[in-house]
Amino acid sequence: MYVMSKHGRILVAMSGGVDSSVASVMLHEQGYEVIGLTMKTWDYATAGGSSKETGCCSLDSINDARSLAVGYGFPHYILDIREEFGDFVIDNFVDEYLAGRTPNPCVLCNTYIKWEALLKRADKLDCEFIATGHYANIRIQDSGRYVISKGKDEHKDQSYVLWGVSQENLARTKFPLGSFAKTEIKQMALDMGQVELANKSESYEICFVPDNDYRAFLRHKVSDLDERIGPGNFMLNNGKVVGKHLGYPYYTIGQRKGLGIALGEPMFVTRILPESNTVMLGTQNELEQVCARVKNLNLVKYDSILSPLEAVTKVRYKDAGTLSTIVQEGDELKIDFHHAVSGIAPGQSAVFYEGNDLLGGGFLM
Repeated sequence: MYVMSKHGRILVAMSGGVDSSVASVMLHEQGYEVIGLTMKTWDYATAGGSSKETGCCSLDSINDARSLAVGYGFPHYILDIREEFGDFVIDNFVDEYLAGRTPNPCVLCNTYIKWEALLKRADKLDCEFIATGHYANIRIQDSGRYVISKGKDEHKDQSYVLWGVSQENLARTKFPLGSFAKTEIKQMALDMGQVELANKSESYEICFVPDNDYRAFLRHKVSDLDERIGPGNFMLNNGKVVGKHLGYPYYTIGQRKGLGIALGEPMFVTRILPESNTVMLGTQNELEQVCARVKNLNLVKYDSILSPLEAVTKVRYKDAGTLSTIVQEGDELKIDFHHAVSGIAPGQSAVFYEGNDLLGGGFLM
């Protein structure tokens, strides 16, 4: 006889790693009717990889997720979203580098692919909620808006890559790991008898870039890239040409290593000019900026920020954040940093915080 679960049915994104695995068991033990789902977003065969397939999309990871689900008695499905992922995330990744910007694929994937795919499948399976293994928290305010806040573990907090998730999607989302540290999650896995899972290595690289070599990936995706673009000039801000580079898509703002040039002092990529295939170099001071703008704005805590508001702004995932004043100007947002910030790269995310709460974010212009 079927017995209704205590909290209802929930679809859990399972990568085969320790975080999502423990999240699924945690919800199962809390009384949810858990359904596990592993999304296959890419494979080495189409990405030009030379080494063994690893990470969340590998056969081993899929089997690990399924094995855990079977062991705890809840269903597990595999969803192939390689076509949607490739058409959007990978194409954007290539297009951004060709435009002289530095892409932020994890944000795009969360915002436009994973959440939409999860919720679409959740509807088909009559699941009220979805859950992921992200280290972040979520709550509803008196205003009715859903707010993401930082996870307990400051070293694992993943709120930065979640700024693009819509209010509609946040309303159906749960983050079971937000109030735990990574060490606690690993201990839970050990307590479950999942020793291999607890000790499983993690990858911090872009999931679809084999061997963490984005230059080779670009060449694989655009077979005539070197013929189309070719070498160009390294130039100082005073207009002096100081050397040749391989082609502007192979460089990012703030890059110091791998330039293949020595000028007697540390030099960094300060600007990329695709129209002339020029890579501008400068000193650390020339890399710093005191203001920035973002587009594709998505606000989380408030529905608008029309008056100047003090916030901490992060311009990279591992950035400690900088005190700033932000104000919304139509669909864009202006940031005035209270002290200079280094390495602001167009295409990356700027994410704003009020205390531990995520105000929102956008892509740097």
